[in-house]
Amino acid sequence: MNVVLSLGIILLTGLLAAKLLHRIKFPAVTAYILMGVLIGPTILNLVSREILNASGLISNVVLGVIAFGLGQNFSRENFSKIGKSVLWISVLEATGAWLSVFFVFLFLLRQPLYLSLLFGAIASATAPAATVMVVRECRAKGIFTNTLLGVVAIDDAWCLIIFAFSLAVAKALIGPLTGNLLLLRVLLGSLLHIGGAFLLGAGIAVMLMIFSRYARTETDLLIYTLGFILFGIGIAIYFHLSVLLTNIFLGAVLVNIGKRSFRFFDILRTVDSPLYLCFFVLAGANLNVTLLGKLGLIGIFYFLFRIIGKLGGASLGGYFSKSIDSVRKYLGFGLIPQAGVALGVALIAEAEFPHLGGIIFTTIATTTIIYELIGPFGTKFALSRAGEIGDE
Repeated sequence: MNVVLSLGIILLTGLLAAKLLHRIKFPAVTAYILMGVLIGPTILNLVSREILNASGLISNVVLGVIAFGLGQNFSRENFSKIGKSVLWISVLEATGAWLSVFFVFLFLLRQPLYLSLLFGAIASATAPAATVMVVRECRAKGIFTNTLLGVVAIDDAWCLIIFAFSLAVAKALIGPLTGNLLLLRVLLGSLLHIGGAFLLGAGIAVMLMIFSRYARTETDLLIYTLGFILFGIGIAIYFHLSVLLTNIFLGAVLVNIGKRSFRFFDILRTVDSPLYLCFFVLAGANLNVTLLGKLGLIGIFYFLFRIIGKLGGASLGGYFSKSIDSVRKYLGFGLIPQAGVALGVALIAEAEFPHLGGIIFTTIATTTIIYELIGPFGTKFALSRAGEIGDE
């Protein structure tokens, strides 16, 4: 199985799965992931090892493009309408998942305090890619859709802050009595991480806008836009910054400093569909479905109470921000997917606590499979109940 043949199989089987499963109302994202599992090394083994090894590269590129598009939702005009709702809901849904999982692990499962804190912190993360893909597939538009996209765009920032705080407290609980200094150092590191992503994204946005007059044709504009996005992704990786946050800030600053910035976002939509398809099929191919057999009581409780925390927190945030009725009732259903950031911080926890890190990472990896499969259904349900689905 060579690389080119694998790419052809990925594109054709991914499209076939989406078309077939669309007949029974399956979101395309779930169809791509299921096809990835089928053609991956676990079952049919039709994906070359070289492509599987390059999954990290493809993921960074696609997540950068997705994050760039999410930044468009933070235009001054749009944010003046939904900004209050986005801030309230994003803070409370992330905190809700954190506290819900934390208390269940501590009081029901009788887990150590530091382990409960870490599981709760990881629960706050939401994966934006699946949500964005379902929104696009459904051609959804409206206040509910804009609020949902705004919430998933900044969710990772809250996750990083919550995890930094929880990690510092957890290390202080089992380490020497330097908790206050450790907490301060880790929190400052997290804030610098977010601040660095903002400065990088904003700087690239200014450069992109200044030199955009040289992109005279649509072809030039496409190459130019992709070049700057890849440039931002590469620098973010070099300095160990978040690719997602960097490109969200890039898109957000760009949409607010240029009157014709919409053309950068529109031109990407002409080429991004194959990238999304490859991303989700490879995500399925990389899933180790044998882990599902290891889903014990800890995994089941984590899976259920993270969803309960997300639903309750989003509803409470919608109530406090006086959001429209559909946002209060259904927005939490669009926040179920969990993947990249959660796995990333789980790896950090595994490295910091080797004696129990395996439990953390195995649980998160296992529940990720289920979240990524059922999450798109939750998003589609929410958009349907909000009455914002267009012609698919």
